[in-house]
Amino acid sequence: MSANHEQSHAVDHGHEGGLNTKMIWKVFWILLAVTIFEVAISFTGISKDVLLVTFVVLTIVKAYFIVGYFMHLKFEAVPMKWSLLLPFILIVYLIFIAIYEGTALGLTIY
Repeated sequence: MSANHEQSHAVDHGHEGGLNTKMIWKVFWILLAVTIFEVAISFTGISKDVLLVTFVVLTIVKAYFIVGYFMHLKFEAVPMKWSLLLPFILIVYLIFIAIYEGTALGLTIY
């Protein structure tokens, strides 16, 4: 066997930092638990502001697991991670600037 074939064969079975079936199920159960928690707290009497912040934080947690494991970003090289993360941070920053400026003018988003 060639070295390239052996390397791809090892990654297929979850070796060398790859994603295996056990890890997929672990991430699945984590995402399911977070989703059930989100649904459960939506029916409580928690204030809207606390609920909104909680949902945003839990959505970021779920996005981390989805992008990191199912889109395999966790196993990429650092420059690739930064090439995807920096534009995302910029977009989020620009959204917050737009919201701040809109509220300064007396506009609301909800």
